[in-house]
Amino acid sequence: MDILQLIDRLEELFNDGKAIPFTHNVAVDEDRMLDIIDQMRIAIPEEVKKAQQLLSQRDRVMAQAQEEANRTIDLAREKAESLVSKDGIMQEAHRRVEQLQHQARVEAEVTRQDADEYVIDTLSRLQEELERSLNQVRNGIRALEEERMRRAAPHHPPASVPIEKQSEE
Repeated sequence: MDILQLIDRLEELFNDGKAIPFTHNVAVDEDRMLDIIDQMRIAIPEEVKKAQQLLSQRDRVMAQAQEEANRTIDLAREKAESLVSKDGIMQEAHRRVEQLQHQARVEAEVTRQDADEYVIDTLSRLQEELERSLNQVRNGIRALEEERMRRAAPHHPPASVPIEKQSEE
């Protein structure tokens, strides 16, 4: 299951929880909460695998760009050699080789930059989603632990700070 769906289920469980009067606390179904947390433990490594695949994809794109640049340079050299063999056009051949080499380097750099931007953007979005998920999991765990403490000692008020519902960012 997708991590975002699990987060939605966790939030739904939290929103369906019963409010505890005179507090900002909510009682939730412990079994459902723990089930969702277990599913998140499984899903998060999948999200990390996706990020690693994106990095591999970026490396492949960069390797292809370098390969294309090398082919262009080789083609330029071949053309230059063929032009050099003809009388009177040696300078034009050198100029054209330099121009093609420069163009190949520029194209390779642009491709590298585009790949880097794509990966950074994708990883940044993934990081935000994972941070949001982690905060919700921590809040759920804290709520469950506080509820467990209240059940263990019902006549003593809890020593920790109550969890408040977080609004969507």
